[in-house]
Amino acid sequence: MIKVVMASEHGLHARPASEFVAKATQFDSEITIESNGNEANAKSIINVLGLGVQHLDEVIITATGSDAKDAEKALAELLGASHA
Repeated sequence: MIKVVMASEHGLHARPASEFVAKATQFDSEITIESNGNEANAKSIINVLGLGVQHLDEVIITATGSDAKDAEKALAELLGASHA
């Protein structure tokens, strides 16, 4: 699990959400993203967009599997976020 703060002033809208999901699908691990008390499958664009992540929201990325640490780190970096 890694906690980050959403750095983009636009939040996780369509384009960055699409990039996030594309990156998540590159990993074998099961990955979830959580924000504002809601959790979603990080490999589903509909679920990720449904979270409505905004600028400065805390985001928790959790991965389980053989490449979990790499997945968490890559996705946190993709958000352009700082560690909470």
